[in-house]
Amino acid sequence: MCVIEYLKFSAGLYNISKPKLAEIIQKTGLENHAQNKIYSLSKGYKQRVGLAAALIHNPDVVILDEPTTGLDPNQLIEIRKLIRDLGKDKTVILSTHILQEVDAICDRVIIINQGKIVLDESLENLSKNKEQIIEVTFDYRIEQEALVRLPQVKNVKNTYDFNYEIYVSGNDDLRPTIFDFANKNGLKILSLQLKNESLETLFNDLTS
Repeated sequence: MCVIEYLKFSAGLYNISKPKLAEIIQKTGLENHAQNKIYSLSKGYKQRVGLAAALIHNPDVVILDEPTTGLDPNQLIEIRKLIRDLGKDKTVILSTHILQEVDAICDRVIIINQGKIVLDESLENLSKNKEQIIEVTFDYRIEQEALVRLPQVKNVKNTYDFNYEIYVSGNDDLRPTIFDFANKNGLKILSLQLKNESLETLFNDLTS
């Protein structure tokens, strides 16, 4: 079938006699491909046809299973935008193991482990609650207890050699404090960078 034939067929499955085909084709960016055979389309446009068919009966909820798998970078950007646009007036449930897609598309995260919900939180709140991690490398080893005594420091890990990960509570940037600490104790800082707990780390912690 060509795209328009397939969408008419999909409408028939829902007994819709006058589907809003032009509106759906425009919404999913298929205007220039409506008469093309589906087999001839790229994977990105086949995904669009699937979305158009799912929208044919104007559902309140749209469930998408791994919709960005196998897309090239340009198609990925286009499909992300399309999904975000759908989310303006519909509830879109996106199932994916590509957690970068969650950051790029979603505004709420649900993590399921062995059939049970282990996290249900807005992405905005997760961003606020991300643990601040400062990674620092000195020119020689020091006692971890000395770093733990710094204000707002919750924990310190000596990851290797002279490299330390400092876990900080609150949103204040503690790097100036660490710089002053090193200067006061005659240490040289070889590297100093701010890291954040990623969604991948959170996922691993909750499902391991």
